[in-house]
Amino acid sequence: MNHHPPSHLGRAFTVVLGALPFVVLTLLVANHWAPLERWDQSVSARAAAYGVTHPNTVDFWHVIGSVFLPWGMRAVIVIVAAYLWHRRARLLTIWLLVSAGAELALVHTVKHIFDRPRPTPMLVDTEGWSFVSGHAAAAFVMAGALGVVLPSVRGWRRRFRLLVMLPTIAVVWIASADRVALNVHYVSDVLGGWALGLAILTATSIGFGLRPGLRRRRRRTPSEDDGTTIPPKAAVIVNPIKVGDGVAFRRKVTRALAVRGFDDPLWLETREDDAGNAMAKRAIENESDLVLVAGGDGTVRVVCAALAHTGIPVGVIPAGTGNLLARNLHIPLDLDDALERILEGRDRRIDLVKVHGDELDTDRFAVMAGLGLDAAIISDAPPHLKRQIGWTAYLVSAAKNINHPSVRVRIQLDEDLVMERRVRTVVVGNVGMLQANIPLLPEARPDDGLLDVVVIAPRRVTQWPIVVWRLMTRTNRTDMYLERFTGRKVEITAAVDVQRQLDGDPIGPGRSLTAEIEAGALIARVPRRR
Repeated sequence: MNHHPPSHLGRAFTVVLGALPFVVLTLLVANHWAPLERWDQSVSARAAAYGVTHPNTVDFWHVIGSVFLPWGMRAVIVIVAAYLWHRRARLLTIWLLVSAGAELALVHTVKHIFDRPRPTPMLVDTEGWSFVSGHAAAAFVMAGALGVVLPSVRGWRRRFRLLVMLPTIAVVWIASADRVALNVHYVSDVLGGWALGLAILTATSIGFGLRPGLRRRRRRTPSEDDGTTIPPKAAVIVNPIKVGDGVAFRRKVTRALAVRGFDDPLWLETREDDAGNAMAKRAIENESDLVLVAGGDGTVRVVCAALAHTGIPVGVIPAGTGNLLARNLHIPLDLDDALERILEGRDRRIDLVKVHGDELDTDRFAVMAGLGLDAAIISDAPPHLKRQIGWTAYLVSAAKNINHPSVRVRIQLDEDLVMERRVRTVVVGNVGMLQANIPLLPEARPDDGLLDVVVIAPRRVTQWPIVVWRLMTRTNRTDMYLERFTGRKVEITAAVDVQRQLDGDPIGPGRSLTAEIEAGALIARVPRRR
């Protein structure tokens, strides 16, 4: 099983890393580190000497300093924030304003804490303390903020973003060089302003779920009205019983979508009498560009079945007991990791399986269907144990059903191969891995256009260890205990009524189960290959 480090540790590490340059530089300045002081004094002396003999150059830099004021750069951030608010990018708007406010507050706080005198002689009259440079900090925050925002503004061509970013970076250099040329700041003051800006952007970006420097991949949706682009729409279908802290879950998902330029999502909750079918239809009517589904395997199955052949990508957020489709698509079980891997992921066409049988309407499944012991285990797993200990509750049910009687079945594959067996269980799979990475169908692939069938038939309880060993070691040898087959269609007919299941949901006893592959019926949003 893949284990992913808790995402909050990664965020904390990133914040510390972003603040480290400012902390180190501040300690060096506070402790009067000799090499840094000599550098500061040397550059300051040369700037003062040059300015005394070149008054026209001083006038030029004075004009530059008057143009690139910190308040002017903060005003640019406010203007961009207003534009984003108009475009309904609420999260980016708030992030910009918080970053600008943090820069203003922290620059003045640091100045008053250190009370560092300005260089002498200054070439222009300036009040206040020297460390840190407010011009440098404000320019860095403005440039860094635009660097995060511009890739998220829908409809801006890459070349246009570059034409905006290059002058913005130039502003940082010019505004900072002006402070040194006029000898109103030491070089370390300017570097401290940059470092403080980096720390602010890192902390606020991580706090708001953004990552500075990474371009977000988003779907472009043409507007039929004016040829521009509009934010993509997402629908989130949630089984409220399976999602623990619904408020926190909703906040995280909404934030993750907003960061990537999505419009406010359509939230749909399943009901006791509807595991997701009506909700999926609402998502289709909403013309959603992406559907996220969070719930048990049953909720995921129903939503995927309803979205078959629609072309709408489905992202599975693990929230249930088994999470088998998510596991087989390599989606991490941690919510933050899952959201990032899905929303930054790729679209992959996978198969679904059409199924019908006696007392069963035509339906679809994405993972596995079974008849016999596996369905009995699922049916008998105590609900309260599933809530408390997750999928391990099935082990309790398995122990209780270890002596589940075998049943005679007739199995027909692709209208050709017909066989009769006395079995404990028959499982038809679109994917192969169970919980704990148990390879029930090791050759199964969700996009190979084939069904994988496993027939498990130990005669006595003492033969179960052989079956378990064969499963865990992925042994392909066929014998009377375990057989595997592949095909596009399978018909299973039992001699007596037995329990049946679809993707972990019991569907009641019956004697028949027919499954047929639907190749490429669903578009799943999966993590990118690494």
